[in-house]
Amino acid sequence: MGADPEDDPHRRPALAEALLDHGDRLAIEDPLGRWTYAELRASATEVAVTLLAGRDDLDGERVALLCRPGRDYVVALTGCWLAGGLAVPLHPDHPLPELRYVTDDAEVATVLCSDVHLATADQLAATCGARTDTVPGRSTGDRSSPLPAVDQDRAALLVYTSGTTGRPKGATHTHRGITAQIAAMVQTWAWSPDDRVLLVLPLHHVHGIVNVTLCSLWCGAVCEAPGGFDAVDTWERLASGRVTVFMAVPTVYARLIAAWDAADEPTRRRWSSGAEQLRLMVSGSAALSVETLATWERLTGHRLLERYGMSELGMVLTNSLDRRVPGHVGGPFPGVELRLVDDELHDVADGEQGELLVRGPQVFAGYWNRPEATDASFHDGWFRTGDVAVRSEQGYRLLGRASVDIIKSGGEKVSALEIEEVHRTHPSVQDCAVVGLPDDTWGQVVAIAVVARAGRGGSEDLTIDALRRWGKERLAPARVPARAVVVAELPRNAMGKVDKPAVARLFDDTTS
Repeated sequence: MGADPEDDPHRRPALAEALLDHGDRLAIEDPLGRWTYAELRASATEVAVTLLAGRDDLDGERVALLCRPGRDYVVALTGCWLAGGLAVPLHPDHPLPELRYVTDDAEVATVLCSDVHLATADQLAATCGARTDTVPGRSTGDRSSPLPAVDQDRAALLVYTSGTTGRPKGATHTHRGITAQIAAMVQTWAWSPDDRVLLVLPLHHVHGIVNVTLCSLWCGAVCEAPGGFDAVDTWERLASGRVTVFMAVPTVYARLIAAWDAADEPTRRRWSSGAEQLRLMVSGSAALSVETLATWERLTGHRLLERYGMSELGMVLTNSLDRRVPGHVGGPFPGVELRLVDDELHDVADGEQGELLVRGPQVFAGYWNRPEATDASFHDGWFRTGDVAVRSEQGYRLLGRASVDIIKSGGEKVSALEIEEVHRTHPSVQDCAVVGLPDDTWGQVVAIAVVARAGRGGSEDLTIDALRRWGKERLAPARVPARAVVVAELPRNAMGKVDKPAVARLFDDTTS
């Protein structure tokens, strides 16, 4: 394992050093090659010296990362930290206006990129007055180069929220906070140097950055980064006998299931028997349907481990390695304190729903340049997640976002996630999303957008009248959808989360 997180803070970043301090062990495999920890450290040092450009310390200067997954990304991130910078990860596939919003908002001084993204980096740099640097190739580095002493409470990572409830905000994480996140996951999920993780997640959110990449590096394990997600290629790697850990969002698992269904029988058997050998498979970043969980277990023998986290918090709740309850996200990670409170911020009893409040060393330092939003997100030192949950002996069960997933209809509070779960069992429904729409009589009414299952039933099964008849047999009256629309696919963000405001807009021009 890496360095003690309680090391003297007045030194080069303990986090960056810990991630790279595993000598000649293999660290990264990506389309460009195989890279040891020593090679990563040498290149990261070179990046740090380049970023400093003769200065003693970047002193929190923002460095945008526009890099390939794998070696380039890790070298850019750790090089930024070694120079004392604040890293701002970008998704290379995002449209230019979205990238420009982040670089402008973060007041980026440097765009550090892979060579293949140089043209985009130049465009971003031109609009925010930044300079552009490219990640170097293989390097022996210059370890004698002086690097700054960086306090562990300095800001290290600026992760922008998904923006599903407003414009994205930059969540600022410190070196100490990220270290706390990593240490909790390494302990709880039993990471070891023998692990090899397959990275198919984007690297501009904590799921791909911290849960997969940094946990792997912290332990001296191997991170395999193919550069993106392809369902068939992912199955081949899962069946290779080399991968031990896989983490993904529910849409990835749904696409893997679809690829398995489309494969011939010998391929199916090979994929399933190979994937069964993995040590751990995790699902997060969005709600996992019970159907997807059950199907994946049937195909691979793995009951997916569900957990819960946020851009502002890292990981908060998790099922354990030996106990995984469908529909629940377990208990708190080490060091995490939790409360459930009512609308008056009073604690609620077990079995009662309440907003989830979190406190602990992994909590972010605040929203970038938004002191009012930061103040509003805390109550007496507790971060208000805006998520509603229920606590029982089986652990915590999430009911959804207070703003978009808790629908107040006729004086009752109903969970959109629970309604969705029931409708995913409909024989003609492949997927669905539920929102509350304004209504003069009821306050809000339940509306459902459905994706039809190919080859099952017909459009007559998915009219609002047919859905209401089906729903009344399974749901209390307040939970039965009053409006419905059939769509080819649900609007989602880059992490696979359904964009609920976009779902609500689907009903603007419908009368169903």
